[in-house]
Amino acid sequence: MPDQPDQPDQPGRTVALADLTTLRLGGPARRYVRVEDDAALIAAVGEADAAGEPLLVVGGGSNLVVADDGVAGTVVHVAGRGVRVVDDGCGVVEVSVAAGEPWDDLVARAVAEGWVGLEALAGIPGTTGATPVQNVGAYGQEVADTIARVRVWDRVLRGERTFTAAECRFGYRTSRFKADRLDAWGGRHVVLEVTFAFHPGDLSAPVRYAELARTLGVEPGERAPLAEVREAVLGLRRGKGMVLDAAEHDTWSAGSFFTNPVLAPDQVPDGAPAYAQPDGTVKTSAAWLIEQAGFGRGFGLDREPARVSLSTRHTLALTHRGGGTTEELLALAREVRDGVRARFGVELVNEPVLVGCAL
Repeated sequence: MPDQPDQPDQPGRTVALADLTTLRLGGPARRYVRVEDDAALIAAVGEADAAGEPLLVVGGGSNLVVADDGVAGTVVHVAGRGVRVVDDGCGVVEVSVAAGEPWDDLVARAVAEGWVGLEALAGIPGTTGATPVQNVGAYGQEVADTIARVRVWDRVLRGERTFTAAECRFGYRTSRFKADRLDAWGGRHVVLEVTFAFHPGDLSAPVRYAELARTLGVEPGERAPLAEVREAVLGLRRGKGMVLDAAEHDTWSAGSFFTNPVLAPDQVPDGAPAYAQPDGTVKTSAAWLIEQAGFGRGFGLDREPARVSLSTRHTLALTHRGGGTTEELLALAREVRDGVRARFGVELVNEPVLVGCAL
């Protein structure tokens, strides 16, 4: 994560969104407010809404692509932290986590405490409050597996609400919080706190992802020690440039730029990976489609200037090599998207939120 700007709590101070995003791209915010508790977050959101100003709520900035012109409105930076055990009985541990708590810190603590269910989500950048919005997932786990409820500020009703897991409408990389929008990048619900329900133990949840199972030396569906699963995931993610490192340009990305397409069975290209879904559709691999369409790892590095490219380790990550612009990154994304469409007739959909820009 880039270093945070000096004196970030000064209201109205010009702040470049590049300083708040893992891509290190994006122009200035017209107004910037850093908040460290629920009351300040609610007040800042309410003030922007009352003024009719466009609002962007930012946590770790790991899932954002911000226009070079920046944000013509208010940016509220959520920095409130805190983890508290609210119930530890009947074989379940309930843990409530502030929206600004760094996600990987929570995963590390969960493993140390023996809270089962987050171990395969290690190394993912960003904050806890963002995880239910995207239903963050990796290596066979999703946060939907362990979320009990989510407390939010409802910008329409102007009050706090709490949604149970069933009410969150979780799906593949989506939720009601992603779907219920007020504009292109402003959600109706601002997450204040996420409560998880963990089963305590020393062994992980069943390992569902074949690559992770091979790395651990277990069969899919078997369990492994929590700490070993976390370390294995971190190793796999580092090998793909998916663990943030300020000195490594392959990690200057928004993670996976495109979601894996979910298609009708007859739409899956010949030879493509195919994972049957409960509703009869089939999920395939965006990375496979990108590579087979002619976009290999490091695509773009042979150009001049080579300021953006596909990662040299993973074709799903679009990376900023330094000195680039958002428009350059989007031009690369369009080239990849259009190439896949021309080759396979499959439309790739971006996973990060695009703020002030479009594909």
